[in-house]
Amino acid sequence: MISFFRSNYIITILILCITSNIRFCSSLNDPYAILGITKMATTYEIREAYKELAKKWHPDKVKNDYGAEKFIQIKQAYEILADMDRRRIFDRYGVSDINSQYFQKKHDYSEYNRFTLNQNDDDFGQRFNIKQDIAFYQKLSITTNYFEKIILSKNAKKVHVVMFYNDWCFKCTRIVDAFKKIVELLQPIGINFATVNAVHEESVFRKCGAREVPQLVLILDNQYFVYRDHSFTPQKVVEFIRKKIPFNVFKRIEHDNFNEFLGGWMDNRARALIFEPRSLTRLRYLLTAFEFYDRVAFGFVNTISRESSNIITRFKVNTSLDTLILFNEDTTTFTASICMQEIPTQIMLNIVATNQFLALPRISSQNIMESVCPTEWNRQRKRLCVILITENNKKKDIETVALRDIALNVGYSSEKVRFAYIFKESQPDFIKAISKGSFKDSLIQIVIIWRRDKKRIKYDWVYVAKQNGNSSPEHLINSTKGQISNAVKKLLKNSEALCYEAIVENLFNEHSQGILTKWISQFLYVVDYLSDNIEDEHILAVFSLLGTIAFMFTVGYVLIYFVRVEEENLKAHGQLIDIQDQRHINFIPELKLYELRAEKYNGMVRLLKPGFRTLLLINDCQSRHKLIPYFHKAVWPYRKSKTLLFGHMVIEKGLPWFSEILRLSLSKNRHLQVNPRNCVGTVLALNGHRKYFCMYHAKHPESALGTKRTLRNTQKLLDANEDPEIGRFLKRDFFEESESEPNILLEDHLLNGLDNWLERLFDGRTQKYYINYWPDFITK
Repeated sequence: MISFFRSNYIITILILCITSNIRFCSSLNDPYAILGITKMATTYEIREAYKELAKKWHPDKVKNDYGAEKFIQIKQAYEILADMDRRRIFDRYGVSDINSQYFQKKHDYSEYNRFTLNQNDDDFGQRFNIKQDIAFYQKLSITTNYFEKIILSKNAKKVHVVMFYNDWCFKCTRIVDAFKKIVELLQPIGINFATVNAVHEESVFRKCGAREVPQLVLILDNQYFVYRDHSFTPQKVVEFIRKKIPFNVFKRIEHDNFNEFLGGWMDNRARALIFEPRSLTRLRYLLTAFEFYDRVAFGFVNTISRESSNIITRFKVNTSLDTLILFNEDTTTFTASICMQEIPTQIMLNIVATNQFLALPRISSQNIMESVCPTEWNRQRKRLCVILITENNKKKDIETVALRDIALNVGYSSEKVRFAYIFKESQPDFIKAISKGSFKDSLIQIVIIWRRDKKRIKYDWVYVAKQNGNSSPEHLINSTKGQISNAVKKLLKNSEALCYEAIVENLFNEHSQGILTKWISQFLYVVDYLSDNIEDEHILAVFSLLGTIAFMFTVGYVLIYFVRVEEENLKAHGQLIDIQDQRHINFIPELKLYELRAEKYNGMVRLLKPGFRTLLLINDCQSRHKLIPYFHKAVWPYRKSKTLLFGHMVIEKGLPWFSEILRLSLSKNRHLQVNPRNCVGTVLALNGHRKYFCMYHAKHPESALGTKRTLRNTQKLLDANEDPEIGRFLKRDFFEESESEPNILLEDHLLNGLDNWLERLFDGRTQKYYINYWPDFITK
C-alpha cells in the first residue's frame, strides 16, 4: 500500500512539473544544490564538483534511466554556473530555464541528446535528448600501441588523420557534426581517420605536436602536420591535405614528355596514366599515387588540354570519363585499364595492386621480396621465384632481356611462378647465403627459390651456358626457356624437393634515402612546419631580434675600428709597444730547465740565496732526449715552489766539476777516475749557501732504501713462524728472487725511483754530502 501511494505521489509531481513548464523540479531548480556547492563557490570549485559528479553518474557506469537523468541535470547545472552571465542572472532572478527570455541570445543547449530518456515526441522527451557526441570519438579511438605499430609503421604508405579530444571538452562536442561529415566524405576515398584521447594517451598527444583539444593532425610518411585553420569544413581539410602530399608523387603528362615517361621503367617501377577532364586532379587519385609511389609511377593527363590530343587518340580515351591505364615494360600495349565517371577508390587500389610489378622486376628491398616472392610453407601450394643474378652493367643486359622475354611469354600463373632479377653487388649478403651449388662464371646464374618463411628458403640452380660469339640471342632465349621450363615443371610436383636450404637476412633497401637527401627532406619539413606555425606577430618578433643582433654587431665593429685607429696613432708617436712583442717579453713558462754552463754556474750554484736549492739532472748527448722528459714530469708537481731551480748538465762538459765535488765530499786527496757513462741519470740537489748536496742514482744504496727495508721486514716475518698461514702469502722463493738485483740497468729505468727520492728529499730524510767550497766549472 505504501509503495502504491509513493508511486502515485511521484507521478503527480511529474505531471505538475510538466504542466507548469518548469524544466526541473524541487532541487533541480537550484544548480548549486545539484552540484553540492555553496553560492560563494569559485569557478575552480564548480569545475571540480562537476568532474566528480560526472564521473560518478556517467551513463557508462550507471546503466539505468535515473543515472542518465542525473547526468543531464549535473551537466546543465554546470553549464549555468560556468557561464558568468547566466550565473549572475540566476543569482539575481532565480531563473534556470534556458528557454527564458534572459537566454534567448544564448546558444541553444537543448540540442544535446546523447541519451534519450523518452522516445516519444512529447515536449518532455525532446528536452532530455543529448547528442551522441563523445561516443562518436570513442568509436574511432586508438591506443599508443596501435599508433606506434600501425600508423607509424615503416611499410605504411597511407594517409592518416587523427583527431585529439577529451571527455570534458565542450568545444569537441560542438564540432562533432563537422568532424563526422568530414569522415563520411573522405574515408571512402582512402583517408584513414582515428581519434586519440589526449588525457589517456598523453605521449601520442605530445609527439604529434598538438597543444590543445580539439586538434586535427595529418600524418603523412611519419611526419606530423597540425591543422590550424579555424574553419573546420571538408573543403578546408581537403585543401590542407592536398598541400601536404609530396609534389613528386605524380607528373603532368603531355605530348612532349609522354614517351620519356613510359620508357622510364628502368627505375624498376610500372607506369600508370590517369586521364581526367579537369586541370585539378582528384584527391583520391593523389592518395593512390602516394600509396604506390615506390612501385608505380603515376602520370596525369588533362583531356581538356590541346597538348594531350595525340595521347587521347592513341589510346582512344573517352574525354568525358575518368580513365586509368597501367603499363609494364611493353609500352606498346597496356596490362589493365578502367573507365568510369568516377573510379571508386577500392576498385582502383585492387587494379593497381594487381599490376604494380613489371614483368621482370628487380628485387631491390625486402618489401619487394615479400611481394614478388611471398612465403608459402605448404608444399602442395608452394610458390617458386625464378631469379637472375646479374650485374649493374650494360654488357649483362642481354641476359636480362632474355629472361624478360621468357617472363612475358611463359604460360605459368603468377600465383605459382614469378620472375625477377637481382644485382649481386647490391645484395652481397643474400648472394653469399645461397652460394652453395653451381656458381660458375661460365654459366648464367639463375636460381629458383621457395620461401618457406621469412628467414628460411630452399633453392636450386638452373644450368644455362652463356652465349657464344656464334650463337644468336634467339638461341639463348630458347635454350634458357627450355631449361627453366623443365626445372619449374619438375619442382612444382609435390614429390620433388629443392636441393639446397639457406637462412637469409633482410635485404638491403636500395631505395633508402642518403644522408644528404634526408637532410634536404628534413629541412623542407622544418620550413613547411614553420610556415604553418609562425604568424605575423612571430615574424615581426624574429625580425626585431635579428635587427637587434645586427645592430649590436655593427656597434661592436665600429668600436673595435676606433680602438685600432687609436692604437695605430699611438704607435706612430712611439707611445705604445706592440702587444705581441710585449706578450712575448712577459711570457715565462711555468717550469723551465736551465742548462748548467760556466756562464750560469754562479747564478745556479754559488750565489744561491739561503733556503734555495737547484735540482740538477746529469745526462749525456745520447740519453738527454730520453731522460729530460721523464725528469721534467717528475719535478712538475714542484714547479710552483719559489725556492727551487731546475736544470740539467751534459756530463761531457761538466765531468771535471762533478769529479771534484765527489772528491771533496769523500775527503780524498787523490784524483778520482770517474766513468762518465756511469754518471748518466744522476740527480743532484745543490744547496749553494750551506755548501752541501744530496744525490740520487739508480744504483745508489739510498735509492733502494725503501725496497730493502720491505724485504728485511718480510724476512723477519718468515723467520718468526708465529703465524702458520703466513708462508702461503710470503714465499721464500719470492723473497730471494726479489733480493737479487740485476747487473744491467737500462736507460729507460734510470729515473724510476726519482719520485720516491724527491719525497724523502723534501722530508729531510736524504743523506747530505758537505764540501768546503764550490769548485770552478771549467768548460772544455
